[in-house]
Formats: sequence, structure tokens, C-alpha cells
Amino acid sequence: MIELRHAAERGHENHGWLDSWHSFSFADYYDPRHMGYGALRVINEDRIQAGSGFPPHSHRDMEIITYVLEGAIAHKDSIGTGSTIVAGDVQRMSAGTGVAHSEYNAHEGETHFLQIWILPRRAGIEPSYAQEHFASGEKRGRLRLIASPDGRDGSLDMNQDAFLYAGLFDGDERAELEIAKGRKGYVHVARGQITVNGHALGAGDALKSDGGTLSVEKGEGAEVLLFDLPA
Repeated sequence: MIELRHAAERGHENHGWLDSWHSFSFADYYDPRHMGYGALRVINEDRIQAGSGFPPHSHRDMEIITYVLEGAIAHKDSIGTGSTIVAGDVQRMSAGTGVAHSEYNAHEGETHFLQIWILPRRAGIEPSYAQEHFASGEKRGRLRLIASPDGRDGSLDMNQDAFLYAGLFDGDERAELEIAKGRKGYVHVARGQITVNGHALGAGDALKSDGGTLSVEKGEGAEVLLFDLPA
């Protein structure tokens, strides 16, 4: 099974300081057909204006991944972490029993990033934080593992049997990933254009799969995220 979701079909909110597109139901956007996919619950594409951001707010029992495309985010949380997340950085926060954090634009211009929520494998764990930089060369023409259940290959570890890959593709560059039977695959195009399993996709588009091979090719300035998810 292959299902496409085009960028314009997502939920959209523009508050001036924040322009946000929601791949799944979130805040005031509700669509019972799009409540998540497997363990994947949220993909928000956010653009925050300079001098703005999210004041302290709380989460619990959620794996929260921040993927910065352009600009920088200043992060501070209730477990004592303070950091700046720049383009190429990936942050993982396991909310567990509860954590409060703030996120502000630490860049002189607009900051563009993806915020991803993944349902946890186990509830009630101790909150934790991790951050890693993945250089463009690590993602060029391949699917680089950036988050996994056990932190393999230098990826961030997370509290779920899920694998998140990122890749940059242009021209003849091509990559494949096999999704095991009984699991789910999800491709999100962060920017540019690319062909996935023969389907031409642009920025903000997504492709859902219930298993089998996912092939990405014919990229034009493409940056993609690919999820291998438990059903």
C-alpha cells in the first residue's frame, strides 16, 4: 500500500511570529483521517521569526525530535539542559515523567525547523536530552541513520522501536531502504523535489507505505526524512 499526502493538504496556522504546517492533527487543526501514522504522532514544519519563540511549556511521555533546516534555536529545559541547535543539528528530548522547556529563535533571521513527536515504547521513564550534529557530507546521496532505539552508528537513541533516516539527494544520487513486513514506512520531503517509488514529490509532501522497499532518486535540492516505524 502506498498513500500520498501533498503539502497543501496539511493543517496550517500563521500567527505572524510563527508559521506552522501540521502533517497530523495538532492544536486547533483536527482531521480524524490524519491522527498519526504508526508510532509517529506529529510532524510540524515551523518557521519562527527573529526575536520570537515558544515560552516554557510542558510535555510528558513523548519522544520529541527537533531537526533544524535553517537558522538556530535556543533550548532550555527543567532538567538543566541549555543549548543552541543550529542547521544540521538533531535534538532528542524524552519527556517521560514530565519536562518543561522553551524554544526561541537564536538567529538574526527566520529559523526553519521540523518538530517531530514519536509515541514512546515505555511510559514513565526519566526525562533525558541528547543532541548531535550530522554534517551534510554524512547525508549526501544516502540515508543516514540519525535516531534509533539503541543509538547505533552514532545516531541518537530514543525510547521507541523506530528508526529515522535523513538524506540529501541531487541528480543521479539514489538510495533504498527495506521496510520489514508488519512495519510502516513514512517519507517526508523537507525541501526540494524527489521521486519516491516512482512518485514525484515536492517540499512538504509525504508518502506512506505498509512495508517493502522505499526508493528515493532524481532529487533536485532534496532533503528527506524517512521513518521505519512499528505498526
